[in-house]
Amino acid sequence: MAVRAAVLPAIGSPLEITGIDLPDPGPGQVRVRLAAAGVCHSDLSLSDGTMRVPVPAVLGHEGAGTVVSVGEGVDHVSPGDGVVLNWAPSCGACHACSLGEVWLCANALTGAAAVYARTTDGTDLHPGLNVAAFAEETVVSASCVLPVPDGVPLTDAALLGCAVLTGYGAVHHSARVRQGETVAVFGVGGVGLAALQAARIAGASKIVAVDVSAEKEELARAAGATDYVVASDTTARDIRGLTGKQGVDVAVECAGRAVTIRTAWDSTRRGGRTTVVGIGGKDQQVTFNALEIFHWGRTLSGCVYGNSDPARDLPVLAGHIRAGCLDLSALVTEHISLDGIPAAFENMLAGKGGRALVVF
Repeated sequence: MAVRAAVLPAIGSPLEITGIDLPDPGPGQVRVRLAAAGVCHSDLSLSDGTMRVPVPAVLGHEGAGTVVSVGEGVDHVSPGDGVVLNWAPSCGACHACSLGEVWLCANALTGAAAVYARTTDGTDLHPGLNVAAFAEETVVSASCVLPVPDGVPLTDAALLGCAVLTGYGAVHHSARVRQGETVAVFGVGGVGLAALQAARIAGASKIVAVDVSAEKEELARAAGATDYVVASDTTARDIRGLTGKQGVDVAVECAGRAVTIRTAWDSTRRGGRTTVVGIGGKDQQVTFNALEIFHWGRTLSGCVYGNSDPARDLPVLAGHIRAGCLDLSALVTEHISLDGIPAAFENMLAGKGGRALVVF
């Protein structure tokens, strides 16, 4: 059956909206009609080669929709069910999974190398980060779908698949922000906005949002920021000035740039914690000297998918949504159609535009 999709023909090439031939689900697979998909910076990292995936591919890893049909052996969802797409399903058998660190599963992205559909001229297509959400419909492994929690609108649920799990998890699972601590969040995109809300939920006493754009201040404050700093050469000093010259307890870096990571580290107090969420390229080198590592006693850690377990964390997030503590609509600055994805990518490349949600 033919559906429309946004295809990445080659690394560095513009996305093309075209028809693709999508097969019926085989054993252990599920066909999903998309309701919405988030345009995430990680998709840009896939398209420009920062993260490597086989191409041609259909990108889009953050989405939700309705089950159309299921293949043999699938019994946890049925046609008509609302589902959230999980781009990094854990295998349950590798070393990381045996340790309970399912976000580091060694086999999570093996599905991205598979051929899941074809263009109308017969060219093989790969499913980006497993789920190929930039399409009217997709066929995924049954392990890539989770039931939409009660009380969460299907369109909003798309954001649970990456931005919210990542931002919330960075604060609660990686940095482990405690009641009364001070937090700085670097980068006010979708993940950053989720991290700001998560810091508020955690009971942070001061939440500093940092971004290169002064125009994002209103968004940041609505998400929970108590202070806003426009990034400059004095950012670390500015943050220390807001915290009695001490620095924040926790910095969450959502940009993936060497200068931002270094600034986040410099913005924390002695003994502070920095967690890096942003995905940077190999050319982004961060340097520290041995004496400062000893003297400051700070912790710097990476964070994959918010160190989250979607099966465990989605019900928790749903509880916050129902309680009015977590506002998914606040993460979106623009609603677009499938045809608007190429333009949204161009805006991201140019450093313009906000967080777009594709509504099908």
